[in-house]
Amino acid sequence: MDKGLRRIPRLLVAATQSGSGKTTIVSGLLAALRRRGLRICGYKVGPDYIDPGHHRLAGGCPVFNLDTWLTDERTMAGLFARTSEEADVAVVEGVMGLYDGGRGGVSSSAQIAKLLGLPVVLVVDARSMGESAAAVALGFREYDREVDLRGVILNRLGSESHATMIREALDRVGIPLLGALRRDEALVMPERHLGLVPAGEGLDAGRIDRIRAAVENDVDVEALLAAARSAGPLALEPVPSPRPFARRVVVAVARDDAFSFYYPDSLSALEDRGAELVFFSPIRDGTLPDADALILGGGFPEVFARELSANAAMRSAVAAAAERGMPILAECGGFMYLTRSITDFRGESFEMAGVVPARCRMNDRLQTVGYVEALALRETVLCSEGTKLRGHEFHFSSVEPESSGDAFPHAFSLERKRTGVRCPGGYANGDILGSYLHLNLAGNPSAADHFLGRCLAFKERRTL
Repeated sequence: MDKGLRRIPRLLVAATQSGSGKTTIVSGLLAALRRRGLRICGYKVGPDYIDPGHHRLAGGCPVFNLDTWLTDERTMAGLFARTSEEADVAVVEGVMGLYDGGRGGVSSSAQIAKLLGLPVVLVVDARSMGESAAAVALGFREYDREVDLRGVILNRLGSESHATMIREALDRVGIPLLGALRRDEALVMPERHLGLVPAGEGLDAGRIDRIRAAVENDVDVEALLAAARSAGPLALEPVPSPRPFARRVVVAVARDDAFSFYYPDSLSALEDRGAELVFFSPIRDGTLPDADALILGGGFPEVFARELSANAAMRSAVAAAAERGMPILAECGGFMYLTRSITDFRGESFEMAGVVPARCRMNDRLQTVGYVEALALRETVLCSEGTKLRGHEFHFSSVEPESSGDAFPHAFSLERKRTGVRCPGGYANGDILGSYLHLNLAGNPSAADHFLGRCLAFKERRTL
C-alpha cells in the first residue's frame, strides 16, 4: 500500500429522513459489535450532541462528530484519521436524510460519505409503505451514483408478509436487503423538545440489550461488517497538534444533567494547547474549582431549572467569578443560565446566575435550527471585533434583554445560512461571552488560541 494510504473498515448508516430509527439501529449495531469483542470508534454526521451519547453508552466506545461547516474538510478528515487509527471498525450515523445538510449539501451524510469513502446502508421507515419502499430506495441510489449505497435496512415493518413484499421489490431493482425490523415500542427511545432524551436519562442497560438483540436477530451484522471491510484505502493524514501555551491554564467546565453538550474534539483543542480541564456540576456543587476560566456548555437548563435555582451557592459563585473578570464562555444552555431567570414551558420562573441583564423564556415553537455565521461586533473572549466564526444554533428559548437597542451589548451579527436572515445575537461584556452559538474549537483554532490567551491574562492578573 502506498505511503499515506490507510485501510479503515468503515460504514455509514444513513436514512431517508429524520425519525426513521437510525439512532436506535446504530446503537444496536454498536452493542452487537462490542459483544463480538471488536474495537469500535463511533461517529455522528452533523452538529449533534445527543445521539453520540447513546452511541457511547451502547458501544462503550469513543464517538466524534463529522461536520464540514463547523470544521473544514481537511480538519474533519484529519479527525477521522486520528480517531479511527486503532479501531477494528468505524461506524458512522448520518444526519437527517442521506442528502440533507446545510445549503448546497454542506455537511450532508452524502458529502461525508464521498469525502471519506464510506459504504452506505440506507434505513427506510416502512410504515404505511409496501413496494413503494423499493422505489424510494431506488431513487436514493440513483440521485447520486457517487454515493456507495450497499443496501437497505427496513424498519417498523408490520408483518413477515410486509417484509416479503418489499424484499421482492428490492430484488427486482438490484438493491440488497440487509435487515428488516418489526415495529416494537420496547425499542423506541424517549424524546423531548430537542430530540432524543440524553442517554444518561433515557437509555439503560435493559433497553440497550433489547435493541442489540433485535439488531442481531433481524439485521445481517456480518454483511454490514463485510461492507465495512471492503471499503477502499484512504489517503488521510492527521492534522498536526498545535503548539501548547508556555504557561498552563486551568479551565472549569460545567458538566452534569443540565450541561452536557460538548464536542470532544472542541475540548481536546484546548487540551492540545496545554489547558487543564476540570469538571464541575452547577446542580450539585457549592463552589467553583480553582480555575482561570469558566465554560458553560449547552444542555437542558430549562428541564433542571428548579435544581439550578435551588443551588444559590453556585449561582453566587458564578456571579462572583464574572465580577472578578474571569473569562466566561457560555453556549446556549450556559447562556440561559447566565441570565436573571428562566421561565419554563409551564410558565414557572426560576432565578439564575444574573450575570447577563436579560431574562430567558421557553417557547412552544422552535426558534431556530441550522448553521450560522457569526460576525463579532466587539472584542470577545473568543475573537477580535470583525472576526467571523462558524457555528450552529438549535433552541426553543429566547433571551429578552432588560434594556433595548444599542444599550444591550450584543456579541454578534448572525447570518442564518439556511434563510440568509441576519440579526444581532448573544452578549459580550469584558470577559463574558454568552450566546446561542455552538462552536467546535477544533474548527475555529484562532478562537481557541484567543480564549486561552484571555485565560492566561486573567491568571497573570490574579497571581500578581
